[in-house]
Amino acid sequence: MPDSEADLPALLRELDDPQWLEWPQNYDRGEIAVHFGGLVARLEGDFAARCTAEQDTQDSSEYGRVVVPGDATVCGTRIVVCVSKFGSLALVCADNPGAFLGTEEAQAEGELDGADLARVNRALVELGYVVIAEELLESDYNGPSRLPSHVQRPTWWARFFGLF
Repeated sequence: MPDSEADLPALLRELDDPQWLEWPQNYDRGEIAVHFGGLVARLEGDFAARCTAEQDTQDSSEYGRVVVPGDATVCGTRIVVCVSKFGSLALVCADNPGAFLGTEEAQAEGELDGADLARVNRALVELGYVVIAEELLESDYNGPSRLPSHVQRPTWWARFFGLF
């Protein structure tokens, strides 16, 4: 677990093993499923709402997504949590990945409430996930792995959440 946001780029580099693109070497699908189920249950309890979840995404380094419905949030915009198959990395975004240039922009535009974001981040951290800002994931990828040829612009998002 990194000590600060400044340590997150180093964590991404540490998890980046060119021999294991879609999932890490010691990937345990069952363990990840249990962990993810705990996240879904926690968010449903914290927001007192049924959250939709997609999991065990095929041909992707993203394990799954949990969606907190808009009617359970202060601003009325759904919150999407994406979970990677690598190192319990998680991304939180308003509406969808890429809809805003990160959670700060979503908050500035009145689409994401700070207390809702804090509730999601707290759940993730308490469950052992590492929250990675969308801005960092959208930065240019400069690691050792060869990303698939269909990736137009290699980013850290493509490496740890993309399709293969």
